[in-house]
Amino acid sequence: MSFSPCPDPTPGNAASCDAVEMVIIPRARDIGGMEVARVLPSTHGQMIGPFIFFDRMGPVRFDARQAQDVRPHPHIGLATVTYLFEGSMIHRDSLGTEKVIEPGAVNLMTAGRGIVHSERHDAAVKARGGPLFGIQSWIALPKAQEENAPAFLHAGTAALPVVSEPGVSARIILGSAYGATSPVPLASPATYAEITLAPGALLPIDPTFEDRALFTLDGEVEVDGTRFPAGQMLVIRRGLATSARAITAARLMLLGGEPLEGPRYIWWNFVASDLDRLEAAKAAWREGRFDLIPMDHDEFIPAPGDDLGRPRPQMPRP
Repeated sequence: MSFSPCPDPTPGNAASCDAVEMVIIPRARDIGGMEVARVLPSTHGQMIGPFIFFDRMGPVRFDARQAQDVRPHPHIGLATVTYLFEGSMIHRDSLGTEKVIEPGAVNLMTAGRGIVHSERHDAAVKARGGPLFGIQSWIALPKAQEENAPAFLHAGTAALPVVSEPGVSARIILGSAYGATSPVPLASPATYAEITLAPGALLPIDPTFEDRALFTLDGEVEVDGTRFPAGQMLVIRRGLATSARAITAARLMLLGGEPLEGPRYIWWNFVASDLDRLEAAKAAWREGRFDLIPMDHDEFIPAPGDDLGRPRPQMPRP
């Protein structure tokens, strides 16, 4: 989804018929000794279905006493999806949840009207170091569900279906894909899957949803005759059936879904369909009116300063 136009193919212009409508190059930054690559939101105001935020964390291997915690901070109007490939983190939230996030499992935290959580490393990782590699994404909630009660759901590795055929394996994290459905409930129609491809393997990408994209985690793939290296998000043109062929062994994230019913605004950790709701959440955090994490409330992340200006809307792709 975006406020950039998505025009019909132009007669005589081959590029306007390409299966990959847009390539998003992440913006990398260092956070506590770990590189985080911000893919969504992009400079084009891009959403993919209800996905409004997409960060690649790492890969990194922390030295002893280098691993940094994510201190308690708030969310509204979204659901966070944490999915790891290496390492582990401890999730705690204001519902009283405490859960270790491990590779291949999924944590879905629905903020609704408001939740506070932290993500920390255990004492052993802090003492000796260790790896961390994963994706954190946010799914904007439908307007009718933005003020629902917060909730948390964990699905272990064994609970997520895997679809396999020679050279191709797909773990269905959320929604449905390739004939399988994740047990994790979603607020709106969407799909999210981890795909591994052997060299030469072909992954079909059907127009099941209006918005679809691939993020290339590892390796090189070819889509519609063009090669794409690791670390890019490939936004697939609406309505086209296409495929991705692995040039090397590759790992991809497939995501997509149906557009929401209207624009969303994003400021810091808050997402809403109404600017006033963001202002109210901002004031509530600064005034200490969010619920605290029962077992983790001695520190917190302060809200950014007011000099950042008004939030930028993240609009649907027309």
